[in-house]
Amino acid sequence: MSEEVTATADDVVEKTFSRVVIRAPIEKVWAELTREDTVLPFFFNSTCKTPDGLKVGGPVRMVSKDGKYAAVVGDVLEFDPPHRYAHTFKFTSLEDPPCIIRYELKEVEGGTEFTLIAERIPAGTKSEKYMTSGSEFIANNFKAYVETGKATPGGRFALIMMGLTAFMTPKSCRIENWPFDRKISAD
Repeated sequence: MSEEVTATADDVVEKTFSRVVIRAPIEKVWAELTREDTVLPFFFNSTCKTPDGLKVGGPVRMVSKDGKYAAVVGDVLEFDPPHRYAHTFKFTSLEDPPCIIRYELKEVEGGTEFTLIAERIPAGTKSEKYMTSGSEFIANNFKAYVETGKATPGGRFALIMMGLTAFMTPKSCRIENWPFDRKISAD
């Protein structure tokens, strides 16, 4: 894991949170990263939902297993299979403004390099804190899931614990509060 931080104007930062090599062809890594309507353990047991597929300009929601809550909402900014996928990103439980998440894949010796980058994160916010701690979970469990078909042992334990505390999810995260026609701009 690596974390590179670049300060930018207006107290926002860009961070390269994670970079790992996944022992799999780029097409397989891309397929898992962009899978819809399936629970994704590396994205905290969320399901990627769209009204009509991942495409530039289209909305994306990361929805709880039971479909009752949206944890993250955004709009697709870039979709260049099998190399780059970017979207605006807002935690529905926080008042912080949205930022941009970018996933980059590159073929390297031994597999595919996966890089998770966040841009325009408001410095010092809860979003920055959550993303800093969550990025390692995502990278480690994405790598394990693609290579083995399951999350890491620690990841599986964390997912069980999250399931047990799901009843505490804030009402602001209810799916009806985040319809697909609600645009999430990171301007």
